[in-house]
Amino acid sequence: MTNQNSVTSMADAKINLIKLCVGAETVEDLIRWQATPAAKTPDGLPMHVTRMWPQRSEELLQGGSLYWVVKGLILCRQKLIRLDKVIGDDSITRCGLIFDPTIIRTRPMARRPFQGWRYFYSKDAPKDVHSAHRTEVTLPEELNRALNKIGVI
Repeated sequence: MTNQNSVTSMADAKINLIKLCVGAETVEDLIRWQATPAAKTPDGLPMHVTRMWPQRSEELLQGGSLYWVVKGLILCRQKLIRLDKVIGDDSITRCGLIFDPTIIRTRPMARRPFQGWRYFYSKDAPKDVHSAHRTEVTLPEELNRALNKIGVI
């Protein structure tokens, strides 16, 4: 039998990735991009290609997600389904991050710019925004950005 503390700590220790969503101004931009054929695998799942293969791939695929940073704020995440080998036109092997098509919005969390991706523990991640919770108020992205700019978020 496990106690509540060990269950919580195991969930908090889950490994994820965090990455800048370059070129997107809003979550809707990400949704539109992932709807295009260029952003999909042959089996129709959303994919993002990155140069490096995560060394902790087995851990990531045990329920990890990729948290997207849109214009300085973590605003959403997608569950990682698998990692595919992708060979570019230049014959270089890259990593295709394959996602569940569902984009899960999160509470906004400020994040400074960085290159590539980083590992990101669940304990450090923002909470999901659940549409079923009618009492939870979500602010427009523009307002979240303004609050971030003045240091509130």
